[in-house]
Amino acid sequence: MTQMLSERVHAQLRDAIMRGEHAPGDALKPQVLAKERGVSLAVVREALVRLAGEGLADRLPNRGFAVPACSDRRWQEIAEARRAVEPVMLRMSVERGDVDWEARVRAAHHRLSRTPAYEPEDGEFYSAAWAEAHRAFHRTLLEGCGNDVLLETFDRMWTASELARLWSARRNPGRDGVREHRLLEEAALSRDADAAAEVLAQHLTLTAEGLTEGLTEGLTEGLKEGAGEA
Repeated sequence: MTQMLSERVHAQLRDAIMRGEHAPGDALKPQVLAKERGVSLAVVREALVRLAGEGLADRLPNRGFAVPACSDRRWQEIAEARRAVEPVMLRMSVERGDVDWEARVRAAHHRLSRTPAYEPEDGEFYSAAWAEAHRAFHRTLLEGCGNDVLLETFDRMWTASELARLWSARRNPGRDGVREHRLLEEAALSRDADAAAEVLAQHLTLTAEGLTEGLTEGLTEGLKEGAGEA
């Protein structure tokens, strides 16, 4: 029973953070969260520890928790890590991936290309359906590497990037994401490891630039709104 409660609370908190209901740097107070959800403090703490392990919460020195802080430096470090790790993983996938991997890559790209990036109710931010299709495509590309430790690292970095996306992934008419993803698929399935790694590195560089620019705009707007409310 306790395990089921912990799973439920973990899922609820994860969704709330990923939807932006808790702003970057906000404290995640176990006592408050436990009261809101009608569960024990132990259940909430277990869920928060899991979120910290996934990169969705920071553990503070006084044993408290908070949503990861928002700063250019943090996202630049995440981008640097992704550019260092993911092209290497893709190279391994191209070299090791079998026919089943190729089929999964094609299917994941097809789903991504057929999923609308924006929905009217989501405004200028990516839709949840597109975000999931996008994640699945990138992860499928890398799954051919056959290294679970690297894939776990990817999952954590991707989650961190998605938090940045909450503040910065807005419409960018100057970027052709459809073409970028098509080139990624083509390079991977042509079994050209060098080309695939280079295309992915360029793709990640453009993503990092967009995230940093959008993050700065989002924080500036947030500060203006805060000043107006004060």
